[in-house]
Amino acid sequence: MEYWEGQVDAKYQQSRHFYRSIKRIFDLVASFIGLILLSPLFLVVAIAIKIEDPKGPIFYTQTRLGKRQEPFEMYKFRSMVVNAEKLKKKLVDQNEINGAMFKMKNDPRITKVGKFIRKHSIDELPQLINVLTGEMSLVGPRPPLPKEVEKYTSHDKQRLTVKPGCTGLWQISGRNDVGFEEMVRLDLDYINHRNASYDVYILLKTVGVFLFPNGAY
Repeated sequence: MEYWEGQVDAKYQQSRHFYRSIKRIFDLVASFIGLILLSPLFLVVAIAIKIEDPKGPIFYTQTRLGKRQEPFEMYKFRSMVVNAEKLKKKLVDQNEINGAMFKMKNDPRITKVGKFIRKHSIDELPQLINVLTGEMSLVGPRPPLPKEVEKYTSHDKQRLTVKPGCTGLWQISGRNDVGFEEMVRLDLDYINHRNASYDVYILLKTVGVFLFPNGAY
């Protein structure tokens, strides 16, 4: 299949029924097994979050946009103070990434436990629930916030032609050290060349990122 640089053939991607079926079966089995095997870690993280902030919730849900801009609630371990969204308004001018994203290396809203679980991407593990329910895939583009998509160009929106993922090329390529434009380029490259072996490769690289963090904060 030939592609123009930076262009996704959405019709072709939709026609890949066998690959998409295999991907969904793998997502179901892997997320179910993952939630069972990781349940002790979930318990430890939950206790740590509660010890640091007894009144705050363990999990944090946030509306994200998935395939075809469909909204869904994405799960994460809470890594910030309870009123993080309100405080964000005062920090917008300190954004360290160009484009439709907000990132700060020394974000004052992040808790002590949050700093550790974000560094090792442990805060992302509850997204296995989203994978199990079919809102996300294990591998795919990062699901954006609605406010981020409002700033998207038609080129950027191509990354929303497939189901979002817990991990992807962006996460294994430097994550927060990678700018928005480069993230879009990586996502489109993945969409155009994705297959079962590519997904397995990204998942294996992701395990390495958990053990040896590559820019998450």
